[in-house]
Amino acid sequence: MSDLEDAFDAEIRGELPPTVDRAAVRRMAAVATLLDESVEIPGTDYRVGIDPLLGVVPGAGDAVAAGVSLYIVLESARLGVSYGTLLAMLANVSVDAVGGSVPVLGALFDAVWKANKWNVELAVEDLAGATER
Repeated sequence: MSDLEDAFDAEIRGELPPTVDRAAVRRMAAVATLLDESVEIPGTDYRVGIDPLLGVVPGAGDAVAAGVSLYIVLESARLGVSYGTLLAMLANVSVDAVGGSVPVLGALFDAVWKANKWNVELAVEDLAGATER
């Protein structure tokens, strides 16, 4: 297991009930990292993913990024995330797709709007809260 997976598991170990498929949550986090934070900008502590790079391809790039982002939403639904949280996640993906499709400024928007990272956090919070309901 990689250091990244160890750190992620340590972060969620206390939050998620034992019935939650941790492998699925790790896959969701890996997709979010790839799209939102896989590359560090040299000389800064800021990270971007491939989402802004995909957005350079007019139309199709943002559609592909949105399609991959929907994996996180679908996996969350399979894990039992609440309807309200799924709607919030869909809103994040929609804002990301629309904002990213704006010519020129879309790539900058995609670099800042971390919809996938936020969606994983929403899913984990919802799943952790399920034990309290």
